[in-house]
Amino acid sequence: MTGLSDSFQRPIDYLRISVTDRCNLRCVYCMPKGGIELAPHPEILTYEEIMRVATAAANLGVSRVRLTGGEPLVRVGLPELVRQLRAVPGITDISLTTNAVLLARDAVALKDAGLNRVNISLDTLKPERFTRITRGTAQIEDTLAGIVAAQSAGLEPVKINMVTLAGVNDDEIIDFARKTIDSGWHVRFIEHMPFYGSADHAQGFISARQVKDRLWELGKMEPFHHQHAGGPARYYRFPGASGSVGFTAVSEHFCFQCNRLRLTADGKLRACLMSEDEVDLRDPLRAGASDDDIKALLSGAAAAKPLQHKLQQDGEETLRRPFSQVGG
Repeated sequence: MTGLSDSFQRPIDYLRISVTDRCNLRCVYCMPKGGIELAPHPEILTYEEIMRVATAAANLGVSRVRLTGGEPLVRVGLPELVRQLRAVPGITDISLTTNAVLLARDAVALKDAGLNRVNISLDTLKPERFTRITRGTAQIEDTLAGIVAAQSAGLEPVKINMVTLAGVNDDEIIDFARKTIDSGWHVRFIEHMPFYGSADHAQGFISARQVKDRLWELGKMEPFHHQHAGGPARYYRFPGASGSVGFTAVSEHFCFQCNRLRLTADGKLRACLMSEDEVDLRDPLRAGASDDDIKALLSGAAAAKPLQHKLQQDGEETLRRPFSQVGG
């Protein structure tokens, strides 16, 4: 292992892999109302190509992989990809981000294949509001069943990601936080990110600081070191709680902790989620690039990783690619 790091000596040991740009939901903060122009299937990386990138990354010191989308569970054969990743020397942790609508179907197969745990997107506990946020594409019962299935299969700790939207679901912040006390949930509050085609960023924005200030009514929060923390987020725990609350923010630079690269479904490598700069891996892969060539591209992308995102300096400029195409 040579170890992978950027020019600021931050170790890069985490690779997020988007396996598809397709999603079975149309959440207001993530996808334009009319959907997106989907990449033709030939433009999406095959599992074989994903494995070549993941193996090269592992040879450089990447030990953690997270599978994302779109919605990763809409892609056929995902447990087999997990099984192949589990066999790669050096990869010690495999996780999945999902809306959980299909998770009850796949939880056991994913666990048996070697998946360690899941992050589940859930932005409300109210059925009618869930229908509005997802534009009527799913029922909350499906996601709740996915949470139960993940816990039963041993995909733990199950983490719940809540995107906070002012005037939409911010009245449920306390309800979600209380779940960390009463039900042992691990809840992460995520700021609405300004991606093209999502709900109006300025109107719906509520900062992580504002969310945190509201939570003091439940008790004093103590800093908490999450064993499975994957990067730039801060975690806390209420007295007597078995769960935790976490915060991921655009408005507060956690970038000094960032340890990740992102591979989009169409084979572009991003060193920063909030930057349009990308390195193409698909064309080199299909042109016969060697393993050393792929490692060089990975190392180059890591070396070019910016110190921090520049959204605030750029005047909160909206990013051009929809969130569902980038992989989170």
